Amino acid sequence: MDQIEAPRRSLTTFDVACLIVGTVLGAGIFKAPSIVAGQSGSGLGFLLVWLVGGFISIAGALCYAELSTCYPNAGGEYGFLKHTFGRNLSFFYAWSRAAVIVTGSMAILAITLGDYMAAIVPLGEHSNLIWASAAIIALTIINLSGIKQSKQIQNLLTVLEFLGVLAVVIAGFSVQGHDSHWAQLMSTREGTTNFGLAMVFVLLTYGGWNEAAYLSAEAKDARRGITRALILGLGLVMVLYLLANLAYLGALGLDGTAHSSAVAFDVFTQAFGKESAILFSTIVIFSCLNSLNATIVFGARGHYALGQDFRVFSWLGKWHVSGQPRQAILAQSLMAIALVGVAAWTRQGFQTLVEFTAPVFWFFISLVGVSLILRRQREPDLVRPFQVPLYPLVPLIFIASTTWLFWSSLMYAGIGAWIGVAVLASGLIPLGINQMQLRKQAALS
Repeated sequence: MDQIEAPRRSLTTFDVACLIVGTVLGAGIFKAPSIVAGQSGSGLGFLLVWLVGGFISIAGALCYAELSTCYPNAGGEYGFLKHTFGRNLSFFYAWSRAAVIVTGSMAILAITLGDYMAAIVPLGEHSNLIWASAAIIALTIINLSGIKQSKQIQNLLTVLEFLGVLAVVIAGFSVQGHDSHWAQLMSTREGTTNFGLAMVFVLLTYGGWNEAAYLSAEAKDARRGITRALILGLGLVMVLYLLANLAYLGALGLDGTAHSSAVAFDVFTQAFGKESAILFSTIVIFSCLNSLNATIVFGARGHYALGQDFRVFSWLGKWHVSGQPRQAILAQSLMAIALVGVAAWTRQGFQTLVEFTAPVFWFFISLVGVSLILRRQREPDLVRPFQVPLYPLVPLIFIASTTWLFWSSLMYAGIGAWIGVAVLASGLIPLGINQMQLRKQAALS
């Protein structure tokens, strides 16, 4: 078997930054702004929530940068949580990622891509399902061939998506709205303002930067690579998001943005006409491909770490000489294709299930912030290649923000949050099997 024991440092800072941008800069910027505008009372408040979301993400990125340089591992948050809280708690986080979060995200991205591809090249009654599955299969083959091919396609897709979003920004600024773009900042709208709910969707759109931790064992620059990539990637996304939302605001107004079911499409067609629909669809397709490829890369590394630590999942913990955990990639892709089939059958129910995992996700992410403070206390003499500035203020801001988001997403999900809890609790089954296998092995020895 062509396998090696551990990941190799083969990714440049640019490679990691492209993966971060590819994960964060997803299709959400084409949809989430209308929801956020609906929860905002003014144009200035609408932009402010995007600015605050960016700074919260950067605060979290700084915490992750310290943990990643001190404890580099292919398991990302899983490794941080295991080092601080032990194997059992970290297992449940890894299980939630494997069971729903990663594979569910892959399925949703693929289905979104399938919907747009079906409009351009219809393939019959199940056209979207065929295109969604084909996208997963194609990117899986590329990733199975090696990390070199994977990062090359990721870098290309990131550049293409960046240009696509920039085209939407240019379209927005070229449209003559009711007032000037700056006048729209002072506009107000009637209705309930819900800053907490707006922030949930903003940070969902910023989501993905935390995945950089899964590459901490593969960055060529072990001391500063992840830190630089996080700051570069998030800084670029933050500027682009602010420009995009200012463009939406100026072209459609706050009310128009709030009531638009496809805000970016509406702005694009206003600027370039209805005949530009295929061009816009192409931008969304590249966006989905970009995020889907990055999700495959990051997700597989979490599953690999799970396989390294738990006997029941040992088949996932194999690293191929191509620089990829092939079994983990193949397993998550097969599950994602299966979820595409389920989602095509009961689309709304599946999306709701994935959304309701948000409380579980933010709960564990807040524990990562806590683990930084605990590691500082327990290992005061440890050499830290990077230290969070303004400690402990920045970690405390991150912990408070993620705890608040956990509560806000829980309130948003309501009773549906129990679905996520049930998925999380189902991890007791493989955990129990693993304990039985260990006891059996100990008895035999």
